[in-house]
Amino acid sequence: MDRLPGPHRTIFKNLKEFQNFIIVTFTKYKKELDVNDQRNLVDAFLTKQQEGNQESTQYYHNENLTVLVGDLFGAGMETTSTTLRWAILLMAKYPEIQKKVQNEIDKVIGSAQPQMEHRKQMAYTDAVIHEIQRFGDIAPTTVPHVASRDVTFRGYFIPKGTPILPILHSIHKDKEYFQKPDDFYPEHFLDSEGNFKKNEAFIPFSIGRRSCAGENLAKTELFLFFTSLLQQLTFKAPPGAELDLTPALGSTNSPKPFAICAIPRS
Repeated sequence: MDRLPGPHRTIFKNLKEFQNFIIVTFTKYKKELDVNDQRNLVDAFLTKQQEGNQESTQYYHNENLTVLVGDLFGAGMETTSTTLRWAILLMAKYPEIQKKVQNEIDKVIGSAQPQMEHRKQMAYTDAVIHEIQRFGDIAPTTVPHVASRDVTFRGYFIPKGTPILPILHSIHKDKEYFQKPDDFYPEHFLDSEGNFKKNEAFIPFSIGRRSCAGENLAKTELFLFFTSLLQQLTFKAPPGAELDLTPALGSTNSPKPFAICAIPRS
């Protein structure tokens, strides 16, 4: 693939730079390692690596460490930060929605520090966060899986060992479940009385036993960060600027680089 021309080469180049950064980092950690004072996951991994038994040789090698740390960045940090970038962009794009969220923040939280217990009283804000995740379509596919046994699904035979890549994008853009799938429409998650409404088709963290292990943490981060930002700031496009909602090319759907004005709320 790296020999073929096209924009995918930028993805591979960025991935290589990212992996090199991880390698340089854990190489430094290895020089400073104190097995009696393990500071983090990398230290714990390197400690297991030094045991020199069959398990450490088979599982605790540098290639696995590089992939593990990369997965933690991608799943635990990149997706949440990308969702918040979509949130800022969308609030600037739709100021009337931003104002409704801020009014609810002022009513329920006021000047206090946002807490997770506030979410139960903030149906509109909760709906907006869900719609940001659906519209942003951050992870259009899940990570690859493998069929653990022979199975027939909707008339198709899938042999054991077949790689499977579920496409979450298709359900999040399905008109059967979302009235305006191509629009940013928080009412997808509100009933006729303005109460928060769950939607079974909303699965940004996937579903089943292999769903995202960081789902609860991500939900907490998104609510606290989003409400804290809109409690203190109003986001607007720079004068004369057009805000583009077309996602950038990548393994995840992130906004294209954009300029924004963050105005302190009085």
